[in-house]
Amino acid sequence: MIDSPVITLFKQLIDFDKSISQPVYIQVSQQIVNAIQRKYLSKGTKLPGTRVLGLILKVHRNTAVAIYEELAAQGWVDIVPNKGTFVLVPALNTAKIKAPSQKIAAAYRYAKTTGFPFQKSFHLASTVRVTTAKYSINDGRPDVRLHPVHQFTRWYSAAMKRKTLIKKWNRPSELSYSVFQTQLCNYLNATRGFHIQPKNIISTRSTEMSLYIVSQLLIKQDDIVLVGNLSNYAANMIFQQAGASIKTIPVDAEGLDIEYIKKHFIKNSIRCVYICAHRDYPTTVKLSTARRLALLQLAKEFGFAIIEDDYDYDFQFEGSPMLPMASADGNGMVIYLGKLGQSLFPSFQTGFVVAPDNLISEAKNYLQLLDKQGDFIQEQMLSELINEGEISRLMKKNVVRYKERRDSLCALLKEQFSTIAHWEIPTGGLAIWLQFNPKISLVKLAEEAEKNDLFLPKTILYQDKNTCAIHFGFGHLDTGEMFLVVGKLKKAYTKLSKELPTNG
Repeated sequence: MIDSPVITLFKQLIDFDKSISQPVYIQVSQQIVNAIQRKYLSKGTKLPGTRVLGLILKVHRNTAVAIYEELAAQGWVDIVPNKGTFVLVPALNTAKIKAPSQKIAAAYRYAKTTGFPFQKSFHLASTVRVTTAKYSINDGRPDVRLHPVHQFTRWYSAAMKRKTLIKKWNRPSELSYSVFQTQLCNYLNATRGFHIQPKNIISTRSTEMSLYIVSQLLIKQDDIVLVGNLSNYAANMIFQQAGASIKTIPVDAEGLDIEYIKKHFIKNSIRCVYICAHRDYPTTVKLSTARRLALLQLAKEFGFAIIEDDYDYDFQFEGSPMLPMASADGNGMVIYLGKLGQSLFPSFQTGFVVAPDNLISEAKNYLQLLDKQGDFIQEQMLSELINEGEISRLMKKNVVRYKERRDSLCALLKEQFSTIAHWEIPTGGLAIWLQFNPKISLVKLAEEAEKNDLFLPKTILYQDKNTCAIHFGFGHLDTGEMFLVVGKLKKAYTKLSKELPTNG
């Protein structure tokens, strides 16, 4: 007996996998829809009966019935009693149906590679690595569990109900500065010693977006950018993608060595210098007051810009935070990058850039391209939290907790690592610069730690002939987790030190 064209088609194109969680009837119905969309089955085509379908697919008749009922429920077939099941083509149904790993998908699968060349972004290659380890050490991020869930819900709901929100969404343009820009400007003037106006600031989604925009404005191919000899990998990626030639400058106990810049570079040869406002990343050392003043003077004399990244302003444990260099810059040499809302959920943190009027005006053009819509709900909410003092209260509350965590980590390190590593207790921030002596292979340490259910990303490991250190982020760990993490790290170190020769 010769099979009908429809039966032949089903045998050739329909396949399913009983081992996956998706029910067989859903898998098959999706593939039949796919066949209809591709016009393999035209409108009015009669499909095999449920008994025949069951035999074709080697499934129970009840499964075949479920397949047709699913198709009928979606409007792809019409089941006519005593006559059969007929293909329909819904006029409004243009949704693409998934049919992964099946024969139809294999027959006409989407191309894996382009048929044309394009520019690859070598410098922006992802550093993310998947791990199954339960615990991890990061580069110093806040603990999302400390964020006020119930308060957040209330604030978000209140912001959504504001009638002014609809006007903001509908406005074609805005000639005046928003409430958020004004509030943010006032907040920065009060907390960071600025004397700025809304025209001196733009808000972005993140510090990385801020730095990307600034780099597009500042850097041309082969422009020299100076960074610390151990620097922020994300910042370096952005500079290199913009075409910069990165040169490293020594960092000692007083921060970036300004005299080194004077000795090794000449006027108008440097495009910009990247520094961290409070604590050098990753070493956590503070740039001294004398060197800050010397760097400002040198910037004016040599004609380079200073990019001042204040990535951890919210986490100052001892004393008051140092005022940014930008607050004492009367010559327009400093571009200040900061964050707001690190005590809120990550999606409601925002970055910002403070700079002279003319640079901000150009930066807004880039921002319009990258993020024209913005986030009015976020701005509405942050405006109210600034105005009510809630941002400051949350920051102070979390600083107490993070200080306790810093002290707990230092106590555990003293107990487990005092003879094999050294560190300085930072006055703020959410990471410790843990230096090993004698040196070992940090890559091997990470591999051994992962066997103990502890993940150390390569981006926190710093090793060369002079350095063997971890930028140990602790903010995301509570006291109990910290105890386990330090124990796992020590276990990995102990095993590695027995198996491998030291590097000196």
